[in-house]
Amino acid sequence: MADRPVPVVEKRLMDVKLGELGSWLGGRDFTPNGIISAIRRGHNRYYNKYINVKKGGIGGVAMLLVGYVAISYIWEYDHLKHDRWRKYH
Repeated sequence: MADRPVPVVEKRLMDVKLGELGSWLGGRDFTPNGIISAIRRGHNRYYNKYINVKKGGIGGVAMLLVGYVAISYIWEYDHLKHDRWRKYH
């Protein structure tokens, strides 16, 4: 079984080589239902790995919070940069 090559479309993103990236992206489903199902799969994977565990800690929730703070900072960076150079006197 290990001798058969795996089609590029069935590989995960981490296993795709740079030359195969175009054909891998061509095999993705970019319809609204496909995007929603990809988001749902990602949520289920995150929930089952970090939240829905027997001996859970604060790590999964903290990771989500840190990601939210980082994305918020990136979105507001232009406004923050503009305020940094403003004189208040």
